[in-house]
Amino acid sequence: MTARDHSDIERSEDVQILHSMGYAQELERRMSQFSNFAVSFSIICILSGGINSLAQATSGAGGAAIGIGWPVGCFVSLVFAVAMAQISSAYPTAGGLYHWGSILGNRFTGWLTAWFNLLGLVTVLGAINVGTYYFFMGSFGTPYFGLTDTTVTRILFLAVITGAQALVNHMGIGLTAKLTDFSGYLIFVSAIALALVCLGAADSYEFGRLFTFANYSGEAGGNVWPQNSGAWVFLLGLLLPIYTITGYDASAHTSEETLKAAHSVPRAMVWSVIWSAVFGYIMLCAFVLMLPSMDEAAAQGWNVFFWAMDTQVHPVVKDILYLAILVCQWLCGLATVTSVSRMIFAFARDRGLPASRALSKVSPVHRTPVAAIWTGSILSVLFVWGSSLVTIGDTPVYTIVVSCTVIFLFFSFAIPITLGLFAWGTSKWQKQGPWNLGEGVFKLFAVLSILAMILIFVLGIQPPNEWALYITVGFLVLTGIIWFVFENRRFRGPPIGDEVARRQAEIAAAERAVGESGR
Repeated sequence: MTARDHSDIERSEDVQILHSMGYAQELERRMSQFSNFAVSFSIICILSGGINSLAQATSGAGGAAIGIGWPVGCFVSLVFAVAMAQISSAYPTAGGLYHWGSILGNRFTGWLTAWFNLLGLVTVLGAINVGTYYFFMGSFGTPYFGLTDTTVTRILFLAVITGAQALVNHMGIGLTAKLTDFSGYLIFVSAIALALVCLGAADSYEFGRLFTFANYSGEAGGNVWPQNSGAWVFLLGLLLPIYTITGYDASAHTSEETLKAAHSVPRAMVWSVIWSAVFGYIMLCAFVLMLPSMDEAAAQGWNVFFWAMDTQVHPVVKDILYLAILVCQWLCGLATVTSVSRMIFAFARDRGLPASRALSKVSPVHRTPVAAIWTGSILSVLFVWGSSLVTIGDTPVYTIVVSCTVIFLFFSFAIPITLGLFAWGTSKWQKQGPWNLGEGVFKLFAVLSILAMILIFVLGIQPPNEWALYITVGFLVLTGIIWFVFENRRFRGPPIGDEVARRQAEIAAAERAVGESGR
């Protein structure tokens, strides 16, 4: 049997599973297990969040925020990934979390999961590309081109890079997968190269600083964190790894484009977290060891990375690393567009969004949800533009909303996990997928996920983002009004039971429309 024959058999098995869930194979199924891993690994991108949010650690608890805090925070993310992996193996569809919330719960829990996840993905896409903008300004824009940070400059930059990311996604999953595959390798190589450069540039190796607690809150840390106790500052520093190690739900969102999805997706989710945690730890520990002084580094606040690189690293080597990091950050945004668009496509396919027919349409030429791709991308730019114009006190609304929407993302993870905890073995979840941890292990990780969600929520609403609590509560109230006034009567949710059988004619028609027989 040739490799192509084997691939055709895998594709046929995947299509049968998809048909059994009531959906047509409209998207092109050609992603390998590595490609599915790479899309999540690229969104996590330790060279994006791990660098752009570094001050949350160095201006908080100092070296211990990395040496001890990074592994602790990564474990928090891992418990979500493990629990979600179990569910993803049983239900391998695009927009995975939405389906899990619906099938393991009901129409409302599925709809709520979708809105939490969708809001989080759109705004996080904006946040990722804003991070890329500020990294570009600090590395090349201001030093080499003399650019200054203005609202016009920021929005133009975002429009250009987000448009390019959308265009690549528009052209097909084949091109996107090749670039995210490349991104996976580039992140590995660049993280190790940065670690080696940092170790080579270090004046000495004070390994003890990695486990030394400090309190740089307030003026000592450039006011990254308001004045707090040492214990509380350490807990706030956990937001660096927790917020960095997210995005692994992208593997679930691209399930319908992945070969052997029930096997590949759960493995990709878990390993993307593990490898990001390991390589991120190596890279960040090396950076901390390079710092000439923890006190001086903490005082730099959000500029700590550029200050340290300017102080310790040769300019040519520094610029080469900056270029590699910048490419990785753009590819991080590229993979996020993929994830956002598949969530929009899946939710619209079940009439969960306005203009659902257009948003769920798949291009017969490129086999991608074109309208969903461009809609998600445009909304992310509009979010940055609109929220940057308003402040609450001294804090931009943009900063507060980003904190809220990361909370929303984890809420969208926690809802189906919690439902799965109670649905295991019932009529709602009788059959497990091939990636099966067993009841005891899954329930342990489900309980840990609920506890982790409480921790993330408490940390996420602390100053300077205390308004995040009011925005979160306000969104919940608004969501409840929309559901009970409008969606409760209109939204039917994903096909379940007899509805799956009734959809077979629609499935065949949809597959003919994109040139796919489904066999």
